[in-house]
Amino acid sequence: MLKGRHVLLGVTGGIAAYKAADLVSRIKKQGADVRVVLTRHACEFVAPLTFETLSGNRAYMDSFERKFEIEHIALAKWADVFVIAPATANCLGKFANGIADDLLSTTFMAVTCPILMAPAMNANMYRSAAAQANLAILKRRGVRMVGPECGNLACGDQDIGRMSEPETILKAIDKVFYPVRDLEGKRVLVTAGPTVERIDPVRYLTNRSSGKMGYELACAARNRGAQVTLISGPTNLEIPKGMQVIRVESSAQLCEAVLANGPENHIVLQAAAPADYTPETVSNTKIKKDGGEMTLKLVPTRDIAKALGETKRPGQLFVIFAAETNDVLENARAKLVKKNADLVCANDVTQKGAGFACDTNILTLISREDARSLPLMSKKEAADEILNRVLELMGKPCATQM
Repeated sequence: MLKGRHVLLGVTGGIAAYKAADLVSRIKKQGADVRVVLTRHACEFVAPLTFETLSGNRAYMDSFERKFEIEHIALAKWADVFVIAPATANCLGKFANGIADDLLSTTFMAVTCPILMAPAMNANMYRSAAAQANLAILKRRGVRMVGPECGNLACGDQDIGRMSEPETILKAIDKVFYPVRDLEGKRVLVTAGPTVERIDPVRYLTNRSSGKMGYELACAARNRGAQVTLISGPTNLEIPKGMQVIRVESSAQLCEAVLANGPENHIVLQAAAPADYTPETVSNTKIKKDGGEMTLKLVPTRDIAKALGETKRPGQLFVIFAAETNDVLENARAKLVKKNADLVCANDVTQKGAGFACDTNILTLISREDARSLPLMSKKEAADEILNRVLELMGKPCATQM
């Protein structure tokens, strides 16, 4: 979910520094690039080599190494988010009062990206007037806090001051990038990609669907807090993390998977492009070219969208797509009624930027209430617009995804 993001992690001198190593590992597994800045005292708890091994990058410690690049400025420009875990009472005081006397504190002064801190200290230190005043200053300046939590402290007390677990911090990082969580508690099923209808072991019938729109829908729903199931036909796209993925090949397999998983979901987004016809018979061996004509008899596949519409349960919202070349609105409205859908996303695939295998789309969202035209936009943006409309139709307020 954090693929391609730049996460800068500051580690200060507290016993909870050992948890920061686990946090680096978890962030890396999410696909982000991680760089670690350690204070001198943090190195007393965890060796810099540990962070270098886990992150795949050098660890930063000394502000006064002789380099052409000014490190605190370079790191500040590089970071998409600055996480400080653990954040000790000492560093809270320095950050709140503008003291910049080492690499971590000077970097803090220079960053313009979101900042997330995970405080960790003795309970009495945390409750002190100084610590509370410093926390209040930082919060007013927009610094996000995660924790501290109650638990066993290094001093032996059972009290507040324990640093949040790496998994909790990771979720807080996720919310920095995806603050809109208006689909939490919802289960969403998304279908994507083409189907493959085999003729013989080396030949098949398919279509030009890339699966990009469906994959963007699945990722957008996941980012907004939904529990997502993605049923995907054959594509060249990287399988997204943070969701259940079911791979299928033929239209029959897609239909079986959709009908098996559809009823348990609150929202079903049928973005796949299943074949309308499939060969009546499939040869077990390669059909040889003999120089003459070959007749291929095709039979209709099951209408998956219609089957979903017929089995739609009360309260479930069903979205379909209509890729058309002519009479777009008329054909889409007819499809809305015929398939018993709640929303149809129609596009004219002859328009530049709205066809197959591209990263943009031009859609008209047609419900039984109205039709709303969207301008040319990325499929990522279009996915959020579709989800916004879905939530409106479900009677919930929607929020624009950041």
